[in-house]
Amino acid sequence: MGLIVKNVDKSFAGKKVVNSISFAMQKPGVFGLLGTNGAGKTTTIRMILGILKKDSGEITWNGKEVKRKHVNFGYLPEERGVYPKTKIHDQLMYFAMLKGMNKQKAEENLLYWAKKLEVEEYLQVTPEKLSKGNQQKIQFITAILHDPELLVLDEPFSGLDPVNTELLKNVIIDLVKKGTYIIMSSHQMHSIEEFASDVLILNKGQAVLQGNLKEIKENYPANKLSLSTMENVDSIIKDVGLEIYNSKDNDYIIKINSEEDGYHLFNLLAKNNVKVEKFEIMKPSLHDIFIEKVGEK
Repeated sequence: MGLIVKNVDKSFAGKKVVNSISFAMQKPGVFGLLGTNGAGKTTTIRMILGILKKDSGEITWNGKEVKRKHVNFGYLPEERGVYPKTKIHDQLMYFAMLKGMNKQKAEENLLYWAKKLEVEEYLQVTPEKLSKGNQQKIQFITAILHDPELLVLDEPFSGLDPVNTELLKNVIIDLVKKGTYIIMSSHQMHSIEEFASDVLILNKGQAVLQGNLKEIKENYPANKLSLSTMENVDSIIKDVGLEIYNSKDNDYIIKINSEEDGYHLFNLLAKNNVKVEKFEIMKPSLHDIFIEKVGEK
């Protein structure tokens, strides 16, 4: 049955910050919760996890009202925080015990995730001696150590280098395969696009777009063309009235109004005997859609 959020509202000091939000997660996977700063994402997350009380509406997990005793959840908040003076092993064990784990299982999971996330060597040191990226991996372990059914990740890749980002991505993929429900909030649209099958975009507390990401994108016309050639073709592109959005070493991103614009350019390149290495007509990215929905008009 999963997570059901239905017509949920929340106000602070008379100002409505979440206005009748509804969505559902009925199978394991990643759900993308998006919005600008102040859009209501964090408030929505905290209501789902029972940290904040909703004003009205329903939030259920497997048919039961969301309460701590009903939901085994993990939470990686955007605000990072570890105890700087307490050894990493000790604080991970502390949080595991708070979640009701027995000592043996907690130790077993701790060592497994420490190895998986390549922080074994730091278990007996204090977090203040670690880089911000490694501190973040420790906090991520805190969120998943107790095998949560529902996991909320708020900006999980913020501050990570490419190697550690890939490491975390692989863990998220494994968690989904094991049946974890994951809500992911991020300003890194490519990360959401990589993982999420369904998304909800908030603007000023209201849902401005939601649904299956693939279906959403299919409803948009093609707007860009990715082109790579063996020679400079700036003049040919401009001759057909198209705008070069970006170019580097004969690799082009070109704005188009329709697929026909792209095919017209391709035929012209062929007539001029231009060798084309790549030709891809593209739908708007999630980044493009996000800007359209919440950007200043």
